[in-house]
Amino acid sequence: MRLKGGFIKTGIDDELFLVIDQGGHASRVVVFDGHGTQLASAVRQVSMHQPQPDWVEQDADEIDLSIRQALTDVAEQLGTHCRHVRAAGLATQRSNVVCWDRETGTALSPAISWQDRRAQHWMQQFSAQRVHIRDLTGLLPSAHYGASKIHWCLDQLAEVKAAHNRGTLACGPLASFLLFRLLKTQPFVVDSVNASRTLLWDWRQRHWSADLLKMFGLTDKYLPQCVANHYSFGELGITNVSVPLTVCIGDQSAALFAGGKPEAGTAYINIGTGAFLQCITPPMKTENENPAQANLLRSIVWDDGDDGIHVLEATVNGAGSALLAEANELGISVEDAQSQYADWLATAENIPLYLNGISGLGSPFWLPQFSSRFIGPHANNAQPSEKMVAVLESIVFLLCLNLEEMHHAGVSLQRIVISGGLSVLDSLCQRLADISQLPVERSPQTEATAKGLAYLLANPEQAWVSANETSHFIAQNNVALNERYQHWHRALREAVDKVNAGQKAEP
Repeated sequence: MRLKGGFIKTGIDDELFLVIDQGGHASRVVVFDGHGTQLASAVRQVSMHQPQPDWVEQDADEIDLSIRQALTDVAEQLGTHCRHVRAAGLATQRSNVVCWDRETGTALSPAISWQDRRAQHWMQQFSAQRVHIRDLTGLLPSAHYGASKIHWCLDQLAEVKAAHNRGTLACGPLASFLLFRLLKTQPFVVDSVNASRTLLWDWRQRHWSADLLKMFGLTDKYLPQCVANHYSFGELGITNVSVPLTVCIGDQSAALFAGGKPEAGTAYINIGTGAFLQCITPPMKTENENPAQANLLRSIVWDDGDDGIHVLEATVNGAGSALLAEANELGISVEDAQSQYADWLATAENIPLYLNGISGLGSPFWLPQFSSRFIGPHANNAQPSEKMVAVLESIVFLLCLNLEEMHHAGVSLQRIVISGGLSVLDSLCQRLADISQLPVERSPQTEATAKGLAYLLANPEQAWVSANETSHFIAQNNVALNERYQHWHRALREAVDKVNAGQKAEP
């Protein structure tokens, strides 16, 4: 029986799970049953603003409203079945930051995106503390994380300064702001995963680090209380029904659970605005860490209050964002590009190489400023479609470079599991398999964040994804592609060396 809005009735007593997936360009609300079947969904777009170079932000109130509207849409689809929603969860972009007033709930800053690097010059002064910062946080000093964004708001925004003087200021990851806004009790808390992306959270203590707060000139007086990812956050209102929100987590961490509990020996890749590669590792022990891991991140992806799951993580900052930037530069509409990627990948012949530094060059180089450019014999005569293929290939190339870094770091891999919007492109998945020489598996559920969050809410005993639903890409010997990769790899290393040499030469 199919109900209004596409909801499928699977049984009057079924337990349902509602997930809120707040992403870079949209807020999604999705309802699943306990077997991982999607039953109802709603999407509301959210605008992104880039008022200056290196600035990327969103309107915090617009994000809040988009979620409320999507909740209303889903409630209309469910109707009286809202009463079967057992629990709700929230996933957000991990390094986004908001400042607000704890008395009024008024947003005092934009939601500053993880892509934003407005405070990178301020962050450079902490380069000498790189080893100490990584020991405490698992991360490296970067303006992509929350500490520099909070410092910038305190230093530059009059309303934030005024609230600080009144003693009503709240600063924290986007997740903490949304929990405060959406839940009836207005909790002032943040989960471990989102807290960990601030550069202020000590993974051993699972709390704010007094040492790091002092280093960055901040205080915990306006920071939320640190809690586990599985926690009684409060009640979420859906029409006239109150639903307990019991899981809050970062988007990339949730994506790791889209197929069930993640396994060692698997490289999990999720491609959205950025691309993120995660491999399960034992809990962090930096005192005996393989030195080859120093340019990768150590991240917590799940904290149930008693135990945690950790990963070694690599980041490609320019994935969807790089495609958007170059499409705009080449005069191609986003809609046209998205509809033709598959054909372009299949038919392009004169493919240039693209050195991809959109939003900064991520692991293992960590260069906040890197000039993106087309190079190679076809750089000047390639058609716009061929240049867009070069950008797509650069994402695959950067992922494969980081897979090599994982290997050097002692991680043994048997397969790749890929998800995210760009994973629908068969030719992109095949290229990843061909260069890495690892089998690539793709679930039909490309929205991995929502599916993974539902798994964490439902925690089913049965398999979460049927094996016959998965697409498989077996590595082949693609000589031309591997030659392009090797050429690109050498060119990127040379370009990085020049940037590093130039930085050392500066007075």
